[in-house]
Amino acid sequence: MKLSTKGRYGITLMIDLGMYFGEGPVSLKSVAERQSLSEHYLEQLIAPLRNAGLVRSIRGAYGGYVLAKAPHEITVGDIIRVLEGPITIVDDPEEELAELWEKVRSSINEVLDGTTLQDLIDKKRFGKDTIMFYI
Repeated sequence: MKLSTKGRYGITLMIDLGMYFGEGPVSLKSVAERQSLSEHYLEQLIAPLRNAGLVRSIRGAYGGYVLAKAPHEITVGDIIRVLEGPITIVDDPEEELAELWEKVRSSINEVLDGTTLQDLIDKKRFGKDTIMFYI
């Protein structure tokens, strides 16, 4: 599996929106500036994320985008599948290797579905080596 620019930038976009969760709408222009990404490209990514119910658009002078759910309710797998499609390892596996490729695919899905947007936000805020304890 190779993650395309679409998937990588989509995750970056969602992390940025998640960092401002609960603070009101965020414009794509501000995300583009903070993340040094093309605003035009982000516009292409936001539509499928909105259609999948992961983000909502807010109209008006102070409009923008917000997460449709809390960051701990959105997994990396949710984002990747919307932007990249289903996770596949090989298109037509040879019968004797099909079980191996299924195990690899299953392991990847387990990691993607076991990692929430909140996990990535916490790593960005507190550093990758920080261990968070929630009481």
